[in-house]
Amino acid sequence: MVRFGHIAGDRMLDLVNTVAWRLGGPERVESLKTFSDVVEWCVESDLINTDEAEALHDLAGRDGAGAEREREQVIEARERAYGALLDDDAEAAADLASMYRAAIAAADLVHAGDRWRWQDRDTNLCLPRNRIVRGLMALTQRDDLDRLHQCEDAKCGWVYLDTSPRRNRRWCNTKDCGDRNRARAYYARQKAKSHQP
Repeated sequence: MVRFGHIAGDRMLDLVNTVAWRLGGPERVESLKTFSDVVEWCVESDLINTDEAEALHDLAGRDGAGAEREREQVIEARERAYGALLDDDAEAAADLASMYRAAIAAADLVHAGDRWRWQDRDTNLCLPRNRIVRGLMALTQRDDLDRLHQCEDAKCGWVYLDTSPRRNRRWCNTKDCGDRNRARAYYARQKAKSHQP
């Protein structure tokens, strides 16, 4: 069963979307409430495999405080990426770069098949964060970030790459935010008509 939204066009943008109602103030809901949630998101997003997930759950069971610190650092990385990409926040970008330096220090660059990739030296509680941070840095290097868009719902705040031919996608999901906002606009028009003399 898929628990998380995968609508953004890049799995790292899907990570940014692990907050429901990001712009909704008190309605904001965190989806990564536990370290297990982080691991599950990583499995869904093909960042870790099931054997690694099992090992991580075991490690978290033995070090709950360490697992919670890692969850908090994943949240911090996610928010720094949001700040850098959506708010052009230089401090957030610097923090993300610092996290990236730590993430690559925990891995070796290896040649696998026809490409190079980072290979983590250890399976430890830092593994999800390190892979996420390396993924977030790769996201910042995409050449199509001019297509990055935020849902136009006033409270949603989800982000995505607008790959529509005319670049006119307004909603993260047309059946959710799109339908709700179209219905709201329709009722507002009807109400305005009913008050006309």
